[in-house]
Amino acid sequence: MFSGLELTLLLLGSAVLGVVAFRMMHLPPMLGYLAVGILIGPHALGLAENSKTTETLAEFGVVFLMFSIGLEFSLSQLMAMRRIVFGLGMAQVVLTIVATMLFGWLLSTQLPASLKITWQAAFALGGALAMSSTAIVVKMLTERLELESQHGRKIIGILLFQDLAVVPLLILIPSLGKPPEELAETLAWAGLKAVIVLVLLLFIGQKIMRKWFAIVVKRRSQELFMLNLLLITLGAAWITEHAGLSLALGAFVAGMLISETQYKHQVEEDIKPFRDVLLGLFFITVGMLLNVGLVLENWWLVLLLLVLPVALKFALIAVLAKLFGASDGVSIRTGLALAQAGEFGFVLLNLTSGARLIDDFIIQLVLASMVLSMLVAPFIIAKSDQIVMKVSSNEWMMQSLQLTQIASRTMSTQKHVIIAGFGRSGQTLATLLTEEKVAYQALDLDPERVAEAQAAGAHVSYGDAARRESLVAAGIYRASALVITYASTPSAIKVLHLVHELAPTLPVIVRSYDDTDLDVLKKAGAAEVVPEALEGSLMLASHALVMMGVPLRRVVHRVQSARDERYASLRGYFHGSGDVSDDPEHLFVRLHSVTLREDAASVGKRIDQLELAELGADVTTVRRGKERLDVTPLTQLEVGDVVVLRGSADAVNRAEERLLH
Repeated sequence: MFSGLELTLLLLGSAVLGVVAFRMMHLPPMLGYLAVGILIGPHALGLAENSKTTETLAEFGVVFLMFSIGLEFSLSQLMAMRRIVFGLGMAQVVLTIVATMLFGWLLSTQLPASLKITWQAAFALGGALAMSSTAIVVKMLTERLELESQHGRKIIGILLFQDLAVVPLLILIPSLGKPPEELAETLAWAGLKAVIVLVLLLFIGQKIMRKWFAIVVKRRSQELFMLNLLLITLGAAWITEHAGLSLALGAFVAGMLISETQYKHQVEEDIKPFRDVLLGLFFITVGMLLNVGLVLENWWLVLLLLVLPVALKFALIAVLAKLFGASDGVSIRTGLALAQAGEFGFVLLNLTSGARLIDDFIIQLVLASMVLSMLVAPFIIAKSDQIVMKVSSNEWMMQSLQLTQIASRTMSTQKHVIIAGFGRSGQTLATLLTEEKVAYQALDLDPERVAEAQAAGAHVSYGDAARRESLVAAGIYRASALVITYASTPSAIKVLHLVHELAPTLPVIVRSYDDTDLDVLKKAGAAEVVPEALEGSLMLASHALVMMGVPLRRVVHRVQSARDERYASLRGYFHGSGDVSDDPEHLFVRLHSVTLREDAASVGKRIDQLELAELGADVTTVRRGKERLDVTPLTQLEVGDVVVLRGSADAVNRAEERLLH
């Protein structure tokens, strides 16, 4: 029997090996955790058992998962997507539960009395099967650049409702385990307690939360901020647990409260390491529940429970998407993406098992089928385009028609500009090009925007600039330039690679948020990169200089010089405490001042002797008293000098260490 520390070390070591193996196979880490749990569990190698330690770690994993979901809860996003979320999403969850209950009722007539499925059990099972894997689906959509596509929006809307549906299910499922005569009273009491606790937390807690966070943040201590975050998360979970509800519900509410504050993004990054590690350990404990021997003995039942729910869920979602106005192709892609089981399915299945609603034999079979469905999900999503093209002749016709329409609009056009993305930036560019009598052809993936713009006479077509066929149809071989007007580096790099293959000499101008990916985009082949943040700074500075009486010619010259230098003199700025959330990966170029005391190691040395460039940092300025020195490699540093470093956060920290120690 392992001690608590030994068991934790075993779980962590196994998790590292499992994640490395599945990363090498380009599969989600979550599947690695499940596989590791199955392998080391009591039903396989028997290295670990479900003890109090593993149960506690699993509970913490669920708590931080629900906290993250609450943190991402956005009322404005729900309102913007309300038709998809509360129409399509609600219909999917409700009908999946209803279908499972009907199937359970039919199956019960054929099963022995010991394995009969009550309506309570079927309801809980339906809730678990209604969930899809947010982690797998969002990862695949992001990699395929399909988050903003028609099917991408429908998928995200359905996933949003699934996340919301977990909250009432967390309250309902434990109550369903009560005796039938007590069920109505139990549900009513649970609902009343939920309303009271939620009202207290949401209305009173929100006011307290804002004031308390303001007090904590003013102390300017990262350690205190992190301690406060853990206190709020676990404290809210403790409150709901002692109210007879679930830990996860309290964590969800805590996340919702913080999502309404300005500290949301910083909290997301701070909590992520805890969430990912503990959630990984939760999935290991789920894998440990699986009895491999029992599953192998009943492999045909597992296969049946894999194929039937996946096929029925796919058909249900595809039909619902079609009823909500989607095309055949969009409906099929939406169904394929969401047919598998999900993370919350395991959470609800655990609750179902704990409430003794379903026989352990059925739990084992369902658990195995859910794991397998998640294993095959990445491959199904990756092949979704090929499946759609084979299954739906209408989709092939629609894509051909789209490409034909694009080609027909550009066929007689020469030396035009292709605009990738017809949002605000794209439309502004199109307006200026039209005024200068320069032809253009825009591509955009928002059908409503395309329809409205076409009606107004704009030369825009529905099409994806990250697809070879769309670029060819838009006349890339005859174009004089291509402008990527949306700020997405992964998509821009994909377009740049296609341009390099199709028309290597075509100049491409790329928009980006800031200078973080400037070098990457230039290396990928961008002729010009326009960082919004730096361009905004230049415009502010130029207006200020003109108003101060600086000649316009000199202002224009300074602005152009900054652009010619690829914004070198502007890259980096002094960060404050409020900038932490803007740069979670510490990649932004920043400025940092270091004062040299008498014991500083760099006093008396030249800048070139310090070799700061090898650390990724450079010295932009040296201030000596009131004088600002012209910095050269031969500048010798003295006591009291203020050295301004430029580089990423890590590079600046290393350079400061070299200057001082």
